[in-house]
Amino acid sequence: MISFESLFQNEYLIFSIAIIITLVIMGVCLIILKKISNKIAGKKKSLSKYLFRKLGLPIFLVILMGGFYFSLQSLSIFQNYYKQLSDIFFVIITILIATVISRIINISFGTYLKIKKGLERSPHLISSFFSIIIYLFALLIILGYFQLDVTPLLAGVGVGALAIGLALQSTLSNFFAGMHLISDRPIDVGDYIEIDENTKGTIEDIGWRSTRIRTLADNLLIIPNGKLAESNITNFSKPKQDMSLWVPCGVAYDSDLKKVEKVTLEVAKSIQQTTDGAVKDFEPGFRFKEFGDSNIDFITILRVSDPMKRFAVRNEFIIALKERFDKERIEISWPIRKIYNVK
Repeated sequence: MISFESLFQNEYLIFSIAIIITLVIMGVCLIILKKISNKIAGKKKSLSKYLFRKLGLPIFLVILMGGFYFSLQSLSIFQNYYKQLSDIFFVIITILIATVISRIINISFGTYLKIKKGLERSPHLISSFFSIIIYLFALLIILGYFQLDVTPLLAGVGVGALAIGLALQSTLSNFFAGMHLISDRPIDVGDYIEIDENTKGTIEDIGWRSTRIRTLADNLLIIPNGKLAESNITNFSKPKQDMSLWVPCGVAYDSDLKKVEKVTLEVAKSIQQTTDGAVKDFEPGFRFKEFGDSNIDFITILRVSDPMKRFAVRNEFIIALKERFDKERIEISWPIRKIYNVK
């Protein structure tokens, strides 16, 4: 008859029990992680799945590798390889822990930026920077574990870095220009900017080498960070997201200018109150500009809540103003040239 004492002296049984305990611990930890993800995400199921996917796998592997390592110690067949097994498992677990820490910091930092006004999305450059620093620390820990002298390595890295720096001068210039754009914050992800007449759009991401801008045609414009940092940029999203919209127009010289001002302001107020994207409590402005070639030119000042909304608001205002001018018999003249024949 087999006794309990003999059973627990069976190394394969101990190995199996250790594996089962590891799987149980792993399952409990994943359930706890899922509940924490659901609590953080609230009603946003997609965010909960994102958190669980990002953190679940590396935590799963850390627990599995740790349990597997301690389970193997119960098997005498591996007693001559414990040192090698310890070295392999230490390297793997260190890398996995670095992955977990990197993802936690990036997720936490991204959540912090979403709370801060004007930083709704974390630029990819910041996430990459934190990840590189964490993995460098992991590499130093691994080298320290193996008692390797890092001085020659650092010297070699220094020489190699100098050579790489000279070879990748343009790339490094773009990298530090990207760091400048993020730290100085002349622009942020989500801002609508204009560099020149043909280069404008919404910033999608600030990467380590280039910045991605989504144009009005829904194309992706990629600009090197160095070029962007040296350019004259008009940021329509700063200092506030809402912006003034100036719409030029002109009326014939025989028009009643007081009536023109009155009618234009009535149309502008109506557009401000009824059009999506217009600031409801803004009082429109009106200013005559100059005596033009064919018209007396003026400017109507509206205000929109977002730079991208200005196109729709301008469109509705022009349509409504033209209809009202036609109704009131206010003329917008075509260009006219008078030619005198002197004999």
